[in-house]
Amino acid sequence: MAGGKGRRMKLSGEKPLLEIGNISMIERVVNALKNASGIDRIVVLTSKHTPKTFEVAKRLLVECLETLGENYISDVQYAVRKLKLGVVLTVAADLPLITGEIVDEVLAKHEKSGKPSSTVMVPFETCGRLGLRVGHTIKVGDRRLVPVGLNVIDGRRIDESELDQEIIVIDREELAVNVNDPEGLKVAQRLSVK
Repeated sequence: MAGGKGRRMKLSGEKPLLEIGNISMIERVVNALKNASGIDRIVVLTSKHTPKTFEVAKRLLVECLETLGENYISDVQYAVRKLKLGVVLTVAADLPLITGEIVDEVLAKHEKSGKPSSTVMVPFETCGRLGLRVGHTIKVGDRRLVPVGLNVIDGRRIDESELDQEIIVIDREELAVNVNDPEGLKVAQRLSVK
């Protein structure tokens, strides 16, 4: 998912092209997906807001598809329908510290759940420990969780209004760092040199 405007960052350029340790976020995410054993196809979704990202993604030798860039859900639905996709892992381009190992862990947990969709979350405390701002939390039992922008869905069921969903909680700093503001960018830069 690399088609958003990145309004909160107040950038002059495209957010997926921000560099973390001299590597663009989109390249970091694509490399993580290439290093995951459970991924057999990578499609970068861009929009009119991210034409340079489209060009960079093509140079990374992955498929690219331009969406309308209206919002996350409609862009995913468009891609799934157009490309006739089955099980789909969606990854936000602003998760620059994700790894192939994390991707494979998510896919294994999703498959084990037997549910048609999964969303990945980190504990609120992990974000707080890193000094990250959190815009949205979900209370599950006695825990506050933060969605990270990593989801799995059965594309054959993309038109259903509600799907049973597994919440996958992974307490990893790499997942907590979603670059949505300048503070998130600083944290990503700091953690990328560990």
